[in-house]
Order: sequence, then C-alpha cells, then structure tokens
Amino acid sequence: MNIKPYRHEVKYYECDRMGITHHSNYIRFMEEARVDWMDQMGYGFDRMEAEGVVSPVVAVDCRYRHTSTFKDILEIEVRVAETTPLKISFSYTMTCGGKTICTATSTHCFLENGRPVSLEKRFPELYQRIQEL
Repeated sequence: MNIKPYRHEVKYYECDRMGITHHSNYIRFMEEARVDWMDQMGYGFDRMEAEGVVSPVVAVDCRYRHTSTFKDILEIEVRVAETTPLKISFSYTMTCGGKTICTATSTHCFLENGRPVSLEKRFPELYQRIQEL
C-alpha cells in the first residue's frame, strides 16, 4: 500500500510574533497527518470511534531542526515505528523545500469502554495491514 505524505499550509494564526510557526502547532500537524494516514489505510478514526474504540496519545516527542513560517507548505511523512496489539508508535518527518523542519514520534494505545483493547483482535484486517508496512 502506498501512503501519500500529508501536506499542511502554515496559517497566519499558527505563527508567533516573530513570524515563525509556534512549536506547539507541530503536535497538531502530527495529528492531522495521523488522521489522514488512517483514512488512507481505510480505517479512519471516525470508523474506529463509531465502533467504540478510541486511541489516546500516551507519549509524544518532537525534535525541531529548522523553522517554518506563514504560507510554508509542510510535507509530513508518517510511518509506523513500532506496533504491538495494544499500542502503536508513529514517526513523523516534516519537510519544507527540501529542509527537515522536525522529526517526531507519538505513541497511542487503544481503549474500548475505558479499558485496553487489542487492535489485533478488534480490527484484525487493520492490524495485518500495519504489520505489512
């Protein structure tokens, strides 16, 4: 399966007084890219949540390399860094004009009715697709 990178155009309100994208927004961009990645996999978060499964963030790490500014187009590549039946970790590489803006990871668990649920058992087709990546 060929997953396309997510593209985000930096908005004016996402920048600080110096005209640089505020660091907190990169976490939001990761979420946008992750939602897009899941949609491309055919298992959007809306589908999972409609079936009673949520996927909260349990850890996040972001390393800033270069700045981005208003109107920059960030290309965000999402990859699965690690997966178990109960958790998944994504890695993100955000680039703009050939420069790496930041690299990041996020880890998520899966819950149903507030209790851990095995992705492998609950969504076996999705789990298999992830393993194949």
